[in-house]
Amino acid sequence: MLLVDTKRRHYLLTLKPGGEFHTHKGIVHHDALIGAHEGGSVTSTRLQTYHALRPTLEDVILLMPRGAQVIYPKDIGPILLLADIYPGARVFESGVGSGALSMAMLRAGAEIVGYELREDFANRARTNVRDHLGEGVLPRYRVELADSYAGIDPLHLPGGTVDRMVLDLPEPWQVVPHAPDVLVPGGCLCAYTPSITQASRTREVLARGPWTEVKTIEVLHRSWHIEGLSVRPDHRMVAHTAFLTFARRLGGSGFDEDALPGALLG
Repeated sequence: MLLVDTKRRHYLLTLKPGGEFHTHKGIVHHDALIGAHEGGSVTSTRLQTYHALRPTLEDVILLMPRGAQVIYPKDIGPILLLADIYPGARVFESGVGSGALSMAMLRAGAEIVGYELREDFANRARTNVRDHLGEGVLPRYRVELADSYAGIDPLHLPGGTVDRMVLDLPEPWQVVPHAPDVLVPGGCLCAYTPSITQASRTREVLARGPWTEVKTIEVLHRSWHIEGLSVRPDHRMVAHTAFLTFARRLGGSGFDEDALPGALLG
């Protein structure tokens, strides 16, 4: 449940019989919300009014418990569209973090195998997915404690291959040479990189093949203040978070390791 107060502050609750939500504005009893109609209001013991709504996926991602930093909604939307995540798509995700992107892809109908180095991050991602999407999606979500820099085991993948690959890692260029081994021809790869130097090194490795339709974008999110005749951009905006690099795999292995600069080979 999402509660929104008169100052538009948002609070994410998991309702339980007999539960209570405490703030400096008083207590809201969960029993007053359980079974109530969505879009109604509830009043705290100190007469603070809250609107009660079912949270959107954006609300969940921004307010859910997290271990690693999440990929923000402004980037998740373009990833779903430009990486072409569709119902039934087999997706390899490396760096699952707190599970924000996993939840969006699962809700789009994908089947995900994730690699994560840290067990606490993997457990947090599984918990967030279960808590906010339900037990029913778990058969489509498997997280392995593994290092994708060292390679991708086809035995971890349904049928040994995947249709899409999403990388949220400090050095995604180390995974690119392994990608043709498991990504089907025509499949999409997406790399999420906070710095332009990371994006540049990823593009250098992608340029060695077998990739086409390579592009890097940045998504900026600017809201507007609209109140009567006062119409202007808000003073604050969600500007840079990361660069998104996309590529399509061509047929054949095609990766020329000998052509790589020595620094990229590490």
